[in-house]
Amino acid sequence: MKTNGKCTKCNSNDIVKIPGRAGAYASGNNIMTGMTTFSAVLVTRYLCCSCGYSEEWIDNKKDIEKIRAKY
Repeated sequence: MKTNGKCTKCNSNDIVKIPGRAGAYASGNNIMTGMTTFSAVLVTRYLCCSCGYSEEWIDNKKDIEKIRAKY
């Protein structure tokens, strides 16, 4: 879905990208790697509006390394 814009379940092109965000009290679609929102790793969602299938991706390679180091 992320790379080709097609749903891997139903082959639909009706895909929306929902950007990750870090809000107050760790709300939003993120993974916390520290105590503050500045340490949040944003998780981008891709949703098929035809069948409801969704995927989550970490877009930034440096953020993947932060998660690896923490967990």
